Amino acid sequence: MWLSWKLLLFLSLTGCLSDYSEAVPGLPTSYAAILRIKSGSSSLASFNSKNRPRLSSPSLGGVSSPGWRGATQHYHSPTNLYHFSETFKHDESVDYGPVFVQEPDDMIFPTDSEEKKVSLNCQARGNPTPTYRWLRNGTEIDIESDYRFSLIEGSLIITNPSETKDSGQYQCLTTNMFGSILSREAVLQFAYLGNFSGRTRSAVSVREGQGVVLMCSPPLHSPEIIYSWVFNEFPSFVAEDSRRFISQETGNLYISKVQTSDVGSYICLVKNTVTNARVLSPPTPLTLRNDGAMGEYEPKIEVHFPYTVTAARGTTVKMECFALGNPVPTISWRKVNGHNPSKARLRKSQAVLEIPNVQLEDSGMYECKAENSRGRNVFRGQLQVYTYPHWVEKLNDTQLDSGEPLRWECKATGKPRPTYRWLKNGAPLWPQSRIEMINGVLMIHSVNVSDAGMYQCLAENKYGTIYASAELKVLASAPTFPLNQMRKTIIVTKGQEVVIECKPEASPKPTITWKKGDKVLRENKRVTILPHGSLRILNASKSDEGRYLCQGVNVFGSAEIIASLSVKDPTRIELTPKKIELTVGESIVLSCKAIHDSTMDVTFHWTLNGQPIDFEKEGGHFESIKAQASSADLMIRNILLMHAGRYGCRVQTAADTVSDETELLVRVPDLISGDMESAMAVELNPWVEYEFRVVATNKIGTGDPSAPSRVIRTNEAVPKTPPANVSGRSGRRHELVIAWEPVSEEFQSGEGFGYIVAFRPNGTRGWKEKMVTSSDASKFIYRDESVPPLTPFEVKVGVYNNKGDGPFSPIVVICSAEGEPTAAPIDVKATSLSVSEILVAWKHIKESLGRPQGFEVGYWKDMQQEEAAEKVKTEGNESSILLTGLEGNTLYHLTVRAYNAAGYGPPSTAVHAATKKSPPSQAPGNIMWIQDGSHVSLGWEPVRPLANESDVMGYKVLFRQEGQSNSQVIETQKTSAVVLLPDVGVYIIEVCAVSEGGDGTASPQIRVPSFSGGKVTSAQSTLHVFSTSSSSITLLLALMVPSTSW
Repeated sequence: MWLSWKLLLFLSLTGCLSDYSEAVPGLPTSYAAILRIKSGSSSLASFNSKNRPRLSSPSLGGVSSPGWRGATQHYHSPTNLYHFSETFKHDESVDYGPVFVQEPDDMIFPTDSEEKKVSLNCQARGNPTPTYRWLRNGTEIDIESDYRFSLIEGSLIITNPSETKDSGQYQCLTTNMFGSILSREAVLQFAYLGNFSGRTRSAVSVREGQGVVLMCSPPLHSPEIIYSWVFNEFPSFVAEDSRRFISQETGNLYISKVQTSDVGSYICLVKNTVTNARVLSPPTPLTLRNDGAMGEYEPKIEVHFPYTVTAARGTTVKMECFALGNPVPTISWRKVNGHNPSKARLRKSQAVLEIPNVQLEDSGMYECKAENSRGRNVFRGQLQVYTYPHWVEKLNDTQLDSGEPLRWECKATGKPRPTYRWLKNGAPLWPQSRIEMINGVLMIHSVNVSDAGMYQCLAENKYGTIYASAELKVLASAPTFPLNQMRKTIIVTKGQEVVIECKPEASPKPTITWKKGDKVLRENKRVTILPHGSLRILNASKSDEGRYLCQGVNVFGSAEIIASLSVKDPTRIELTPKKIELTVGESIVLSCKAIHDSTMDVTFHWTLNGQPIDFEKEGGHFESIKAQASSADLMIRNILLMHAGRYGCRVQTAADTVSDETELLVRVPDLISGDMESAMAVELNPWVEYEFRVVATNKIGTGDPSAPSRVIRTNEAVPKTPPANVSGRSGRRHELVIAWEPVSEEFQSGEGFGYIVAFRPNGTRGWKEKMVTSSDASKFIYRDESVPPLTPFEVKVGVYNNKGDGPFSPIVVICSAEGEPTAAPIDVKATSLSVSEILVAWKHIKESLGRPQGFEVGYWKDMQQEEAAEKVKTEGNESSILLTGLEGNTLYHLTVRAYNAAGYGPPSTAVHAATKKSPPSQAPGNIMWIQDGSHVSLGWEPVRPLANESDVMGYKVLFRQEGQSNSQVIETQKTSAVVLLPDVGVYIIEVCAVSEGGDGTASPQIRVPSFSGGKVTSAQSTLHVFSTSSSSITLLLALMVPSTSW
């Protein structure tokens, strides 16, 4: 197998890759303590210098298997290598392209950090081991030319980082002989906080009752800062209320109505959210003018949220609104054309509207109203909620034969709707004569070895980018045959079915031809070539004997194997006598004769009650006698009662196996004298009920047996049979569970039967014994808190009854229970797939104790308590489960815990996921079509989803021939499509919208006849309109024009 594998040709990229510097020895393993930004934070520039925030892909960061990845996803799968074993996917010795294990994260480095190093992590798996390069703002970093840069196992270390030199966007490029992949983008920022200007600030003088704004004018800083104000001296802070407000957007202090108590000195204090550094501004004096108090006036909104507020779904939105006025204005909020979200909260005397976990349905126009007795003022702004791209369908590693087509599709959701780009080996991939890229679909017509490499699909909107990677292997090899298929001789009997294997390993798939002798083999009802190339012959006869040759041919070469077929007469068997009844102590010879093809050797096998007879261990009672080549005898001497049963003879040849059976009955000895009226039965089991019958015999024959005697029970005795199959069972922690097969009542030998369970820690002397008084017991549990899990014990189980103690079973070693799982699953992720499905995935920490037998997933709705959770279980090492039958547009909470026979482990931290909205209920309307021969051009009005329905992502056109159930599907993002009707007949066509929540309501069916494929001229083309509204008349008049181009 592997010899032929080495002949496969793969594209090698090593010639175009530069060498990398080795990691510098001696570097410390401890690097700068830096803050990692959560996924979804904005970044600066992408690989092609296009500005957009960075979003890490949820698929990049887990450890992937060394073979083909993503097997649990659903793909349009290209053809696999012909007859290539699937087992290589899990073989560590197989070569494969790089796969990211860890990718760099966004980082913020404090400029005042004592640790003067930054580490950007990058780790990949691959075989051969991958090498690494790094890009900054799209340009490769020359690590050798700058002593500040070094590589340690793929991670980039920057010593003495500088904001001017090093801030920017970083990507890791990892490479081996199969290609390169580019990591997600990571932004390196520097955290600092400058000082306020030292200039003295002018006093602000206002009239009593007048409103005032005190400016903070913060110093240079990065990233965000928090504002507060000090009144007169530190730490006397300004308390915010309905009259005073500190904006966290501008930093300014707003006093809606100044009072005499407000007179004093005000200092702005700012705090860096990363470094916790604080600085104070120069004081700003506030004084009152002496020209009288300010009269009442209507509110004036001084601080408000932007006209357009954008927020990522799931984040917390805070909108500010504060007004000056006399009397002090009251602030109120409302959502125009709707209700305020129930989760919304008002902060800072209603000056801040806070919406946690913002969702798409929270989007809309919001209004802030400031009102007092003199009037009111209103401000309105739009809240727009966006979503980062999220994979719906990713790529699957693929291997293709040279010349086959490739079709890869990646799908992502997001708002705005994502667009797609493709990379090959880390560089942009552009359309060519054989390469097409349309809406996330990559098609390569007739692949060749130059197409092999690492491919990445990028889905992006203006808020983020996600990456999906896959490897394309293009296989090219001449046919070869494994050793087990090489020249062989096949022997069968007449009437049998014969399969002669011919499964060459080749790429592309070879053409198979068969010859018998020198003539090409013709297929018929009896002789057929199977799809994988093997030859099948039904009801074999002598005419099928001969030499068979199978040849596999492709563009790279050919190979052949030869097999010889011999057809023999079937073997028959005669076993005598057919039924025997003997008395204890007698002997018998069973004769087995085989009638077989004289050219074949035969072997004989004897069985008793289906089990092979061991002639060495049966005390000389059995002897196998080979009388001649075609027969064998079984001698049974001095027969005992235990020898009764079914005796079988099996005859085996190179072509077939046949068998037959006979039955042997054994009775107790006859009394010598016919005038005797009693007899003694011996060697019976103690404490067992027996009944007897008497049969009279003379030289003429045997008479009928008597009626049964009354039931008689034998006397009690000490038991002699210990329990069998003593073993351990699973249990809770600190338990030793001992199990056995109960002794049947026949061998208990008396009343008061029970078991003695003896055990001791391995290597100790004294036995600890426990009595089990139930004769039906099959298990004993010993619990001791001091016994560690998996402690080995020597165990034996004995028997006893009222007459005394019987023997013990052989000693076996059993370990104490490992107990229930102790660790909760980690990295639990819940991904909404549709209106009724959520995919839950997790990882489990491998532990020496409490190994799980499976996992239990609990889930409940947002408004329910966890006690009401529904539960579903997995078995084995499953690490994901698809929950189905859920309610649409509903937030669910989910936990995962491991379990085994001992019990349940602790649950994971709850995660959350909301099912998609329902698909659109409106069907595409006003369907129009023009038929041009076998082509049908369709058009329809776009579907407008309701507010509680999913956005339309595209459309499906389903068509099938009348009378058939399976439809073909065309997907498009336009409101038009061209359908090719390949066969003559009437076709049924429907159109439906496609959304995150699934497929929408289908349009009414239209029936279109297909002609024989000939071109219909434009004069013969006809426009048809299928309307679902009264506007169809207008459409018909507007579109009934001579030209069919529309």
